Amino acid sequence: DRGYLSPYFVTNADKMVADLEDAYILLHEKKLSNLQAMLPILEAVVQTSKPLVIISEDVEGEALATLVVNKLRGGLKIAAVKAPG
Repeated sequence: DRGYLSPYFVTNADKMVADLEDAYILLHEKKLSNLQAMLPILEAVVQTSKPLVIISEDVEGEALATLVVNKLRGGLKIAAVKAPG
């Protein structure tokens, strides 16, 4: 509802949307500031070549930077969005 957390997650620059088909969805109830605990999940997703949508209270700092860098390098098809509410 609030939208993607970084314009780097956009897949369609004309419409400014992050459109990921047949994606895994990861719901996280708190803020993500470090991805250390999630590395096994991210590595498993990379092996499947399927996109991942992370819905969280917030993704900040090192966690957001890591996701953006991996998206830009093409290793991870991902978008992170703030959970509504």
